[in-house]
Amino acid sequence: MEGGNAACLRRKDRPRPVSLPSFQAQEIRRCSIRVEKRGRVGIIGIVMNMHLVRPPVADLVFQVYAKPLHPELFEILATRTWQRDDWRVSVHITRSGHVVAWHSRGVFLTEIADAAQSGIITETRRLLHYRLRGEHCASLRCGDVVYQTSFQVETLPPEIFRHVHNEILADGDKRGFLHHFQPSHRWAPAPLGHVILEARARCLFVTSFHTYPEDRAVVKAQTLIERAS
Repeated sequence: MEGGNAACLRRKDRPRPVSLPSFQAQEIRRCSIRVEKRGRVGIIGIVMNMHLVRPPVADLVFQVYAKPLHPELFEILATRTWQRDDWRVSVHITRSGHVVAWHSRGVFLTEIADAAQSGIITETRRLLHYRLRGEHCASLRCGDVVYQTSFQVETLPPEIFRHVHNEILADGDKRGFLHHFQPSHRWAPAPLGHVILEARARCLFVTSFHTYPEDRAVVKAQTLIERAS
């Protein structure tokens, strides 16, 4: 973790490792607050007609900032925004991965799983920075907001990759936010970006899946944002 914000400190007693055995949304841990029945989530969807081939998964980094970042810093292909009484979150599927921008009561958290942009985004208020390799989990706190995340990169045999790709595709037709990319050639499966958002009282759970057919790689991430009790 890198800290540019003294109020945002990594909590060494958390998180415990999270296994991701399936491609269904799983909770890092259950939010103990009951599901709020009032204040329905409003959804605004914008899809941009752009078709770009994804870069290699080796080019990706995972970062978290305690500040908003301008959308023009990223190659955004599709955007969806959820609005609630006390928070707002925008999910951008980019050419390389995704950006999640969350805002509530003056607290900003921006999660990036995208190609490294050396010199374009400053390190000011950067809280986490990892190369997207293997499996990592982390936790930090900004004021009364707790952020927990776990991500995993898997390289699969061709037949298993195709099976997982089809599972994500089928699940994306039922729920969440799914984006198809331009395949690298006629017979190749199209890369996918799939983001699922679940809103609970005082907490937000985001699950994402990204496929990279040229590498036969799948990137899975789970993030929980909640207000401490």
